[in-house]
Order: sequence, then C-alpha cells, then structure tokens
Amino acid sequence: MEITTEVIKALREETGVSIMQCKKALEEAGGDMEKAKVILRKVSSSIALKKSDRTLGAGAAAAYTHAGNTVVGAVILACETDFVSKNEEFQKLAYEIAMHVAAMNPAFRSREDITEADLKAAQEVFEKEAQNIPEVARAKALQGKIDSYLSERVLLEQPYVKDPSITIRTLMDSAVQKFGEKIEVVRFERLSVK
Repeated sequence: MEITTEVIKALREETGVSIMQCKKALEEAGGDMEKAKVILRKVSSSIALKKSDRTLGAGAAAAYTHAGNTVVGAVILACETDFVSKNEEFQKLAYEIAMHVAAMNPAFRSREDITEADLKAAQEVFEKEAQNIPEVARAKALQGKIDSYLSERVLLEQPYVKDPSITIRTLMDSAVQKFGEKIEVVRFERLSVK
C-alpha cells in the first residue's frame, strides 16, 4: 500500500503523534493503519520509560460528575511544564481519567501503592478459594487470582472505560509520546452519595 500524505495525516489526526513518527510507523507496518497504531503504542511505552525520571512541575486538576450528581471522580494529572498543562488536550486527558475513576472506582494508582495488609487480605481470601485446586497447580492459580483481582483495582492497569482494548497506562504512555513530557496521575479520588 502506498503511504500518501493523506494517510499519514489521517494517522496523525487519530493519534496526535508527530508526523515523522506516524510516517515511520506506517512504513514499518507496510501502510496498514491498524498495525501502525499498534507500533505507535509500542513505541509510546518505551518513550514513557525514557522520560520516567524527569521532574514534574505543573499539571491540571479535573473532576467529572456523573449524571444524577451522585458520583464524582477527581484527578490531579501532573506534567513537566505549564506549556503542556495549559494544553486543551492535556486537560481533556485529565477529565477523561476523572470520568474513568468515577466509573471504575480504582483503589490504587499503581501496584507500588498496594500495602502489605491489602495484599495479605486478598491472599487469604483467594487461598480459601484455591483449596479445591490440586496442589501442583495451586500456587499458580492463587497468583493468577491475585493478579486478576489487583489489575481490576489498580488504576493504571484497568481497561480504559471508553476503549477497553487499552489500559489507563497505555493511554498515559500515548500522551507522553504526544506531549513529549513525563505525565503522571499523582492523586485521584472518587466520591459517591451511596
């Protein structure tokens, strides 16, 4: 498939990634738009890793109130500069993550935030469930149950509510690639009437 300027532009508009990165991804994917998106996602996580040691100095706070005014999700999304924090797309990202928090009610930001007490409590519950599993497979089954439970409770590992094919971490990595800065959820809260 020929990689035309229109195809590159379409990928750029859809992903927000630079034209050069879009062109490289399309070339690597042989012109296939869907494969190029996967390549860009893969590249975005490595870019995010490279920027992980940078200092956060700016950010945006966003809140989402669910219909009926009974649930609110709030997020503080940090970045490196005011230039990015004032960007409309960055503020929209903070709002989208706040909406996700309202919908999915995560308990932890990342696995590093899980306390020993939380982990021990989950392990005790799942050990009782795993008693009927044969001894040789019990440890693996127990670890699988704990990992599954935690991925449902950890914000960065949850499937994004508007696109379950990606996680919140993938969404954030794409934003790092788009804005060229380290971006991090530093705090989130979910409040509900019930």
